[in-house]
Amino acid sequence: MRQVHLLYFAGCPNWQDTEQRLREAIDRVGLEVEVVRVDVPTAEEAERLSFRGSPTVLVDGRDPFADTDAPIGLSCRVFRTPEGLRGAPTVEQLVAALHAAG
Repeated sequence: MRQVHLLYFAGCPNWQDTEQRLREAIDRVGLEVEVVRVDVPTAEEAERLSFRGSPTVLVDGRDPFADTDAPIGLSCRVFRTPEGLRGAPTVEQLVAALHAAG
């Protein structure tokens, strides 16, 4: 079974929308995927994980929405979506990321 990691910190509520959308995307693509939550509680842990904000989705260890210019640390992340900047990627964007990973 494949794993998708959802990295977050409690101070940013957007991870919950992302988790819900991620589960919907997994259902749509019909894959056996386990969603693993990873709480990033400290700035030191954020540095160790190269965490560029909450939420971060890792598909096969890769961030399909990576912005290498984003600072590492405990911050809320924004995603470019067809509706503009949002706190979570769309279900369609997550479906595309899962398909791209194979």
